[in-house]
Amino acid sequence: MKEQMIRKWTALLLMGMTLLLMFIFVISDKKEFSENENRYLAKFPAFEWGKIRSGEFMEGLESYTADHFPFRDFLMGVKTQTEILAGKKEINDIYIAEDGYLIEEYQKPENTERIGNILKAFAGELEGEELEIRLMLVPTAVYVYEDKLPARAPRRNQMETAEQIYEISGIERIDCSRDLLAWKISAQVFGQRTGELYYRTDHHWTTLGAYVGYTAFCREMGLEAVSLDEMETRVVAEDFRGTVYSKAGDYTRKGDAITIYTNPMDRLTVKYVDTEETSDSLYNLEYAEVKDKYSLFLDNLHSLIEIENETADSDRELVLVKDSYANSMVPFLVRHYKKIYVFDTRYYKQGVSEFVKGHPGVTDVLILYNMNTLDTDLGIRGVY
Repeated sequence: MKEQMIRKWTALLLMGMTLLLMFIFVISDKKEFSENENRYLAKFPAFEWGKIRSGEFMEGLESYTADHFPFRDFLMGVKTQTEILAGKKEINDIYIAEDGYLIEEYQKPENTERIGNILKAFAGELEGEELEIRLMLVPTAVYVYEDKLPARAPRRNQMETAEQIYEISGIERIDCSRDLLAWKISAQVFGQRTGELYYRTDHHWTTLGAYVGYTAFCREMGLEAVSLDEMETRVVAEDFRGTVYSKAGDYTRKGDAITIYTNPMDRLTVKYVDTEETSDSLYNLEYAEVKDKYSLFLDNLHSLIEIENETADSDRELVLVKDSYANSMVPFLVRHYKKIYVFDTRYYKQGVSEFVKGHPGVTDVLILYNMNTLDTDLGIRGVY
């Protein structure tokens, strides 16, 4: 009798909880965008006979229900915390590393030869032009902070792949990997340098990491790098939680600080060609108030940005073909170029090589990509 009562009340409790969750699901506001996951959530599928017959409607309904389930973020966070407490060291291709780092795994590359040949063809298009062309392939945290990875994490050397691309492309390299490693070792062993080279919760390098990359560029180009002591420093955010935070789903992580540097000598005009907007700053600090804070560098995504510095220390002009890693390096580069043309070839479809040929003032070309996304970056196809 007692067991029957327990079963009865257990069943009633479960049914009540189910009905309560269904009621909350129906009446709750449905968000279009998940700040934690940094993605748009599924919409209610269109009720069409063809989609019902094919099963597409039910698949869409399942995605919609999963994306808008009550207390979804909380439950996902609990799941991730449970996995971490159980000793799991990798979640959704993100390593739970030492010192609070979430580090994205480096997948085995599949398009190395194709990428090298694309870059070789781009350089071939500009053969005969009076240009300095350089290629900088930037390692990510999984390479520089390899010592922070879990013990059994596979070690795929990003710079071995970079070496193959350098060789196939035939473009003169700027290898900043040694500079990043040297900076890290100097900080660890001698304590002479402080600051993180990569964000703990995002796949990008920090502005300090970008500065180290910039000094490597200056060395190879024969330029005198601006000292950080000459720059005005400002922390514009202290709660940045980026892409790897979203992928891992560990919502208890402390956010990163974002520091920006400004050279008081610069007098800038920044033109976003696609939107026809103009600014005197390389930063849009409105992004410091939202989840996607890294987009404060160069105002997020633009196909072409024209930057002019009337107080630059030369009349040289740079074409920069890049991914988002370069965005935080541009504030250092502007000191040395009267004009910089910044291309995101995922969106610029007119051909960078044709642009360079049509602008005889261009003296330098820098192609800059990070190694973790280069293999799948669709923009690399658009360099020429």
